[in-house]
Amino acid sequence: MSQASVRQAEIAIEQKHVDVVYARLADMRVEAEQMRDRGDQLAHGARTEAVFEQASMLYERDVMVRYANRILQTLDSEHEGLVFGRLDDTTGEVLYVGRLGIRDADFENLVTDWRAPAAAAFYQATAEQPMDVVRRRVIRSSGQQVIEIDDDLLMPGSQPASMPVVGEGALMATLNRARGDAMRDIVSTIQKEQDEAIRAPWRGVTEITGGPGTGKTAVALHRVAYLLYRDRKRLGSAGVLVLGPSTAFTSYISRVLPSMGEDSVELRSLGGLLDGIEAARIDPAPIAAVKGSLRMRRVLKKALRDSPPGAPTEMRIMYRGEVLKLDAQDLAKVRRQVHGLGRLPNRSRVDAAEALLEALWRKAESYEGFHVKRQDLLVDLGERIDFHRFVVVWWPVLTATDVLRWLGERSRLAHAAGQTLSAREIDQLSASWRADGWSVADVALLDELRTLIGPPPKRRHRRAVEDSYEPGRRRPENYEDYSHIVVDESQDLSPMQWRMVARRGQYASWTLVGDPVQSTWPDPAEAAQARDSALGKRTTRRRFALRTNYRNSAEIFELAARVVRDVASDSELPRAVRETGIKPQISVVADASMPGAIRDAARELLGQVDGTVGVIGSMTSIAKITEWVTDVDPERLRVVDAIEAKGLEYDAVVLVEPGEIVAESLTGPRALYVALTRATQRLTVLTTDPAWPEG
Repeated sequence: MSQASVRQAEIAIEQKHVDVVYARLADMRVEAEQMRDRGDQLAHGARTEAVFEQASMLYERDVMVRYANRILQTLDSEHEGLVFGRLDDTTGEVLYVGRLGIRDADFENLVTDWRAPAAAAFYQATAEQPMDVVRRRVIRSSGQQVIEIDDDLLMPGSQPASMPVVGEGALMATLNRARGDAMRDIVSTIQKEQDEAIRAPWRGVTEITGGPGTGKTAVALHRVAYLLYRDRKRLGSAGVLVLGPSTAFTSYISRVLPSMGEDSVELRSLGGLLDGIEAARIDPAPIAAVKGSLRMRRVLKKALRDSPPGAPTEMRIMYRGEVLKLDAQDLAKVRRQVHGLGRLPNRSRVDAAEALLEALWRKAESYEGFHVKRQDLLVDLGERIDFHRFVVVWWPVLTATDVLRWLGERSRLAHAAGQTLSAREIDQLSASWRADGWSVADVALLDELRTLIGPPPKRRHRRAVEDSYEPGRRRPENYEDYSHIVVDESQDLSPMQWRMVARRGQYASWTLVGDPVQSTWPDPAEAAQARDSALGKRTTRRRFALRTNYRNSAEIFELAARVVRDVASDSELPRAVRETGIKPQISVVADASMPGAIRDAARELLGQVDGTVGVIGSMTSIAKITEWVTDVDPERLRVVDAIEAKGLEYDAVVLVEPGEIVAESLTGPRALYVALTRATQRLTVLTTDPAWPEG
């Protein structure tokens, strides 16, 4: 029998099993829908019963409905490739591995969930340590149709004569597939070193490091799915937060967890971590460095102690025929006294009112011939509407956005900064805060102010009895009790951002994902100190280093590695395992010809690859580059700056002016290294510098 005939026969065998699995899946969906319908009917007719019995029935109904809906959500997830693996062991037993664990009506196993201990051998078995696995098969499907299989023979000496081995190997087949706008999960091709990180215990801090293309992000996301599978009761109720560097990045990874049946995980970018704020603008590197420094805490604290813009500078109030007056100096002294109590400003209005009344008493006491009892004055003035109106204006409820916007006034910022910031830094920051919209770096400052100011006074309201049993209630604003936090591109977090993230993870276990070589933060020591403070006294820490670059061809990565040789050792760089024979194309272009050269290069690459093509430039040039390529295949062409490109990947990349990318970064070639490692198949570099990359 020919190899093609063998392949088709084996595909038919797997198709038969896949058909059985999908038929059982349909039955399970019907059963879950019936359970949900029974739950909806459970409390019917209970309106005339006692309140306690009614509440009990409502609770029982909600539990049943929630459970049924959870099953339906899992069954309705994106199950492209529901069954993706098969193991044949030395005893002749067959184990199918998939996205869900599924049993037939007699509780016989049809598919083992990839996260289950029994499926571990699918990822951990190697030719050196086969774990009794003779053949590992990866099954690739389109919808419910099996279209391809790829086998790895791990124990050739134990292969029965009747066991065929087909395909080129699942990993290499997957690596050569075209990229789209969303990251795919890697459940069918997880490698041994990746699986060890995925299955690490949930407690403490798990750090996953590795260079570009090593699968760090995918591993972290699969780790979330694994942890929820193993410890859903412990982790699921308090919530899991996955934090990425940008909205482009979070959009790119947004379908990975839902494709594995996990849709309860909260996915946010650094610019969207503070509720009510969604920032995407990136500050120039020098400004971002100042905003991210711990020096800003001193500036913000001092700014809060200043009088708000528009606050009265004089208080005049008539009492028993006498005008009591507090001038600007008196009011400033009272403000200092109130702040000196150490309470949050938004919880200090009563303190402010009491301090003002004391100041008015002292003023009255100083008037010659004016005799009044202290208690009488405090009570009489404290009940007057004009006094309370003054307090409201003089000690207003603050918001973080108001306070940070005030610092756009240079004189106010200079007063708050004192010697903490240089004159140039004051100029840069005040101009930034007069601009429209917030930057990503501003969000950490706003969150710091939120905690320094305190929440506004809450209005009392009545709750309905049924509220106690309302399923799916939203978490409170700026929720801070997550059970597990994943921080991707953690090497780039500023000290102020570490403080912001730490507030959300006071009781959490952590997964940190990063690569020191790709860091764009100019003061690693300050950031490391802030990170250690954020992680607190968690004593359990484990580290996994991923060393294989699956994304880039060896030819592309060789060029990328050259640009960081002066700042990174060979041991810090991954090894690219895939050769294509296609070297990066480097073209020297005259400045005036650059627009046409970018368009031509983009069109050429679009004709050579099936997936997406990225055009990457410096932050300062990205607006004009976008304009130049606006008519070039908007469906497949993506234009991003070098910072926004972090974590993304494309089939091919046009990289524009590498020298500009290096010049605008405070960490030199590291940002360029990131940009050069986004392409999986082809890379074109356009530069006006004839000496690049040697110059």
